[in-house]
Amino acid sequence: MSGKKGIILVGAIVGFVAVVLVRFGNPVNMGLCIICFIRDTAGALGLHRAGVVQYIRPELIGLALGAFLMAARSKEYYSRGGSAPFTRFVLGFLVTIGALMFLGCPLRMVLRLAGGDLNALMGLAGFVVGILIGIAFLNKGFTLKRTYALSRFEGYLFPAVQLGLLVLLVAAPAFVFFSEKGPGAAHAPIILSLIAGLIIGIGAQKTRLCMVGGIRDLIMFKDWHLISGFIAIFVAALAGNIVTGTFNMGFEGQPVAHADGLWNFLGMLLAGLGSVLLGGCPMRQIVLGAEGNIDSVITVLGMFAGAAFAHNFSLAASPAGPAPNGQVAVIIGLIVVLLIGYFNVDRKEEIIMKGDVELEA
Repeated sequence: MSGKKGIILVGAIVGFVAVVLVRFGNPVNMGLCIICFIRDTAGALGLHRAGVVQYIRPELIGLALGAFLMAARSKEYYSRGGSAPFTRFVLGFLVTIGALMFLGCPLRMVLRLAGGDLNALMGLAGFVVGILIGIAFLNKGFTLKRTYALSRFEGYLFPAVQLGLLVLLVAAPAFVFFSEKGPGAAHAPIILSLIAGLIIGIGAQKTRLCMVGGIRDLIMFKDWHLISGFIAIFVAALAGNIVTGTFNMGFEGQPVAHADGLWNFLGMLLAGLGSVLLGGCPMRQIVLGAEGNIDSVITVLGMFAGAAFAHNFSLAASPAGPAPNGQVAVIIGLIVVLLIGYFNVDRKEEIIMKGDVELEA
């Protein structure tokens, strides 16, 4: 699966799998959505009480376990962390706020486009603008500093938690919440979703699949490698939607989406900017966490907190449109992320030596 052919193959598989999951019960245009599935899982664990979005999504469990197994097999697993953990938590939180204003992560944005949802075009525009702003910070020397080696046990905790979630999903104890209606009640069979996640996790770990990285590399280095995977996702999902009759082009009446262009744009601008500073999109953060990157695990925890906060305080948008509280949260989020970018630019003072005198320039 190495090289451009490999990432195109994996992208095509992801697009195909997304269509299959919809065919077997997942919401339309939401065969795979990392942020939406984090939101659903957070609800199932009681972190929020929005009854229509509560379900432990086995796709996330499979994604993490598949990436962990592939990393271990290819000897790419190693525990590390300590790179601005709280800043990463905050960025993960805010990326989620932006994504829930748009109603989808970068992966779902592509799947929405493949389903004919033209509202996702404004989301894509905002996402690209956010990445461009992030690149400006990178070019000025933005850094969250180095990571440090940690014990292997530290890294094993993340996949262990996934196994715990799988037990809760299958056992369905009374303290776990499951939606009886709405998007949370729409899901494919557990075994199919779990296998789908495992396949995607294996492929994503091997190819480094990441839409944020793809657009960043295309702009900075004219490198099409990573973005070719997402082009393949779009093409495969588009073909699948046409074949299955779920393709519906337009702005109105799209599933789990709203038609407010401005807030679709701003929501994904926040998600794109935050993801660039984090070094990867939500899916990539889960894969990195499964490889032993505890900083990415902290980011994922921030995403869970953001999802819970968004629904507990009415920040998330709905098919009816953006919530007023959410509009305020997105603006505040943009200001905070810009401040994080500004204050984490490495401004090492250039020392000019003149004889025995040091002058700062």
